[in-house]
Amino acid sequence: MKPNDLSEIVSSDKSHVWHHLSQHKPLQTSDPLVIVEGKGLRVTDINGREYLDAVSGGVWTVNVGYGRESIADAVRDQLVKMCYFANSAGNIPGAQFAEKLIDKMPGLSRVYYSNSGSEANEKGFKLVRQLAAMKNDGKKHKVLYRDRDYHGTTITALSATGQDQRKDQYGPFTPGFVEVPHCLAYRAPNGDDPDYGVQAAKEIEKVILREGPDTVGSLCLEPITAGGGVILPPEGYFETVQEICQKYGVLLHIDEVVCGMGRTGKWFGYQHYGVKPDIVTMAKGVASGYAAISVTVTTEDLFNEFLADPSDKMSYFRDISTFGGVAGGPAAALANMKIIEEENLLDNVNNMGEYLMDSLNELMGKHEIIGQVRGKGLFVGAELVKDRNTREPVDESVAAAVAADCLKQGVMIGRTNRSLAEYNNTLCLSPALICTKDDIDEIVNSIDVALGNVTQ
Repeated sequence: MKPNDLSEIVSSDKSHVWHHLSQHKPLQTSDPLVIVEGKGLRVTDINGREYLDAVSGGVWTVNVGYGRESIADAVRDQLVKMCYFANSAGNIPGAQFAEKLIDKMPGLSRVYYSNSGSEANEKGFKLVRQLAAMKNDGKKHKVLYRDRDYHGTTITALSATGQDQRKDQYGPFTPGFVEVPHCLAYRAPNGDDPDYGVQAAKEIEKVILREGPDTVGSLCLEPITAGGGVILPPEGYFETVQEICQKYGVLLHIDEVVCGMGRTGKWFGYQHYGVKPDIVTMAKGVASGYAAISVTVTTEDLFNEFLADPSDKMSYFRDISTFGGVAGGPAAALANMKIIEEENLLDNVNNMGEYLMDSLNELMGKHEIIGQVRGKGLFVGAELVKDRNTREPVDESVAAAVAADCLKQGVMIGRTNRSLAEYNNTLCLSPALICTKDDIDEIVNSIDVALGNVTQ
């Protein structure tokens, strides 16, 4: 494009585009960031400046990197042949991707398509509500969710979200959603106890007993909390959670929107912990952002509940997702999965993830402001504190300043943002699964420099 054309793009953006997660007042006197090109881990803005993207599109999405012609070609070919039909009918890539996906998820068997993580989670909640109506006179309808977890942006998905700032000003919320405590050992009084994971899980049991087991339909958890601070479950946590769910007949719903498709070094985050979920949801990395697609996966037993009485015209799952019928979504997902397999990206995630953790722990030895480094695979956070002994969190402005300094250096990192009033203090890293040691060195070096500049 010519310089004048680019100027018109910026002008149009400033005049008409309402950006996500953005306060627009500063854009009255400055220009927005407009990204025009991407290749590998690098993106280029409208002014020709290149950045290393350490957050996979800003929100953990572009898992296999930018510029993948094989995915783009697969989508183009499918759209020309058959772009869309409501998913009350099938399509070829939808059937093919469902089969390949289920092959990665032993114990699960059914794939329901929609177009966003929020929507995928809504389907899980609706399954619970309808099942309660069909079998328990509507009583076993409550959904438990965890403090600091995030499950989407719709009103009901926010009802299941444990981040106060995300929810603030958007109530009243959908009734029947009940919070359980988080499992962040670093922020727990008994977090150093070897049995903390079991104890944290048993706090969920206390909530079930308080609410009444006959009223609780499901428990919805991220396998590793993302925007709430990159929180790994402590040892023994998920094993105990599984036992509790089985004991009280509570469906286990695992939200893999961020962790799914290789981000943690396995196909899915829950697979690190030996659990057997009833519902698994995913989006983001399913097609690495090349097409909009999300998936709700269930067991055959749950699917069969909706076959129980064909004479009952209200007994099937009466849900639809308009864009769940876009055939380009599963076409992109198939090509995305092929890249992960053929390039052995799960191995790369594990190797580069270990290198990233080692590098950040080394950085922690240099900067007292880093209180803890935690993560799995290429999904890592560094929590910033005023004092390591008291673990008092830094003000969110400090984390924002570090991210801004990295951006000036040409590296995009993430941070917890408008999530938890006192704990927007974690730097978040999630580079594409193709990253190299050189990429990681550049990312970590930028944080090193930024921490030095901000804490002077």
